[in-house]
Amino acid sequence: MTENIAEKSCTPCRGGVPPLTRDKAAEYLSQTPGWELLDDGHLIRRRFKFTDFKQALAFVDDVGRLAEEEGHHPDVCFGWGYAEVSLQTHKIKGLHENDFILAAKVNHLPSLS
Repeated sequence: MTENIAEKSCTPCRGGVPPLTRDKAAEYLSQTPGWELLDDGHLIRRRFKFTDFKQALAFVDDVGRLAEEEGHHPDVCFGWGYAEVSLQTHKIKGLHENDFILAAKVNHLPSLS
């Protein structure tokens, strides 16, 4: 995989396509440092740490804006000093390239600097 996945954009997933295999998901995972492959290769998740609630909230706001721009929406859980982002494509009950595109872009959000 030579293309930088963070430079791609999410494409609408209409279902009817098979989810990525565990091996293919592992290849994409190499471009999304900090994320882990879970649920037998059907989900990726990353936990982010912050110094306080305000920073975690700013990050979650950035994730929300990015998700709207990309048209691909993660599950987000957050509280004082942390945020957890989970991605999977529900229409195909597994992972799609879009999940890794969004994960790579989340890794580059300004609120993580």
